[in-house]
Amino acid sequence: MSDDDLSPRWIRDLERLLPIRSQFIIAGNIRDHFLTRLERGGQTPVPLARCLWTSLQRQGYRFLLIYDPVEGVRPYPNEPETVALAEQLLHLKLQDGVMPLSLESLADLMKRLTRLREARAALLVDFASRLVRHPDHMDAPEHRFFLAAERLAVHATPIVVKGAASEKAAAGGDNKPRYNPVLWLLNRPQDLPSWLALDNVKVEILNVALPDFETRQAAAQSYISLFAEQEGAEPAAREKFARDFAAATEGLPLAALSDSAQLANRQGISFQNVEDAVQCYKVGALENPWKKPYLRERIGGAAGFIEGRVKGQEQAVTKAVDILMRSVMGLTGAQAKSGGNRPRGVLFLAGPTGTGKTELAKTLTQLVFGDERAYIRFDMSEFSEEHAGARLLGAPPGYVGFEAGGELTNAVREKPFSVVLFDEMEKAHPRILDKFLQILEDGRLTDGRGDTAYFSETILVFTSNLGIFTEDKGGNRVQNVQPGDPYEKVEREVKNAITDYFKYRLSRPEILNRIGDNIVVFNFITPPVAKRIFAGMLNNVMARVWEEHKLELELAPEVYSQLAEWCVRDLGNGGRGIGNQLESRFINPLSRALFAFDLEGRNSVRVAALQESEEKIVSVRLE
Repeated sequence: MSDDDLSPRWIRDLERLLPIRSQFIIAGNIRDHFLTRLERGGQTPVPLARCLWTSLQRQGYRFLLIYDPVEGVRPYPNEPETVALAEQLLHLKLQDGVMPLSLESLADLMKRLTRLREARAALLVDFASRLVRHPDHMDAPEHRFFLAAERLAVHATPIVVKGAASEKAAAGGDNKPRYNPVLWLLNRPQDLPSWLALDNVKVEILNVALPDFETRQAAAQSYISLFAEQEGAEPAAREKFARDFAAATEGLPLAALSDSAQLANRQGISFQNVEDAVQCYKVGALENPWKKPYLRERIGGAAGFIEGRVKGQEQAVTKAVDILMRSVMGLTGAQAKSGGNRPRGVLFLAGPTGTGKTELAKTLTQLVFGDERAYIRFDMSEFSEEHAGARLLGAPPGYVGFEAGGELTNAVREKPFSVVLFDEMEKAHPRILDKFLQILEDGRLTDGRGDTAYFSETILVFTSNLGIFTEDKGGNRVQNVQPGDPYEKVEREVKNAITDYFKYRLSRPEILNRIGDNIVVFNFITPPVAKRIFAGMLNNVMARVWEEHKLELELAPEVYSQLAEWCVRDLGNGGRGIGNQLESRFINPLSRALFAFDLEGRNSVRVAALQESEEKIVSVRLE
């Protein structure tokens, strides 16, 4: 591909349309850098003003005026000959290189420039989106200004430069008729009054798009010198660097390549690790916990660590460890050509309540990030209404509260390295679930403010109770699987229910497809596992008594047996049910007993007996 082919599309359109258009609305990715062929050869990323001027200069334009509402108007480039010519031809009175202008004065300058015959010139109105507060509700001076601009667009004529200046115009390009154009630089075309360009063949709207892969690849060559260890690199290695840099910055402006390269320069990142520099730019963090050397050692013992907290769920432990190992080795999404932006891992945890689904999310957070409180949790039952999506993802532009962003996007920007838990996913509104398509596939989400949150360093955990209950023919809610059913039956019924929910009830099989083979069904708590959970919870109680009162708590064997029988009798509510029973039948009466007991000088206390009254109130006898 030639250098000219890589020039921005909007520049090529501008050059083609200058003979027939008098005004241009340039909108979109206007604050980016653009590949431009400079005099010294080759193409270099430069800001929009320089890119525009380089193009105009090749066509014989002598200067560019740039106006912004804060400072006023200034000639570009800021060279003595250019400044003097602009002052002479347009009667500018510059102070420190600029001249403040009101809207009325700007309209007059536009008229003089479009009628100028002594030299080709153009006017760029920068920050045009801020000229008026409300394009549809303008005051009288604002309306007169844009009416004058519309009239100029209609009545302007292309010029052929006269006199001695014609030789310079021909030397720079040719002296064929072209307009002295007014160019409006906008965030969005609708920031100007809609009637300015409506049915006006003299006004052209140019969209400034994000750079494509070839453009990013060509621009990458300009930044390799900022990376470490690039001296003496083979041509093949440099080409691979450019390809990797372009692939990692998909959907980003060229300015992002420049910023990523500057970060790499400050951090001493090698050109072979260009993806790390891009990730630093995306998530706003200089250190990546996934790259820490100690993490590999931690993951090696992850199975035992997880089983110590999530008991009796071997399938879930195995799947979680697989995801962690895959994430540490950088192989997430390796089956796809460009899977580097997907989340580090995805787990869909389904099954009965109280079996350890939320505890697994906390355990993963503790294992990877060293603090279980670092996980981000969203109760999806709070987002059952469609309008609740504005809370999660941010209100659309123009709506109340859009400037605050979304709870999800804000949280991930604040903690880009985290476990994100979406609890009871099936309770969210289906339109909200659509947003997870973008997260699971592209690893990013843009809120109402236009800010992008990147999920490429997160582990996403979804939980669900689908399949445990179903509706009979009468519409009554009945249990679909029971405690004591073989795990194979529980897994089959739950997975079938999940498939039916996404494919037929929601008609969104694509969500299920992106979750893939990461559905893990939790089994009911079995009696042997329940005893282990009970023992662990009781140990936690004894540890808390020591922390708070420096007392060793002992239980008589018969007390332990009685308490265990009460707590594991009904396993319908899983581990939470065991904890609830332990709280009501032991922690509460223990608290009453300790409150009344004389603890002065004691370093241990023994629970000698449990007594239950006819009203089912339990009391504890201490000694």
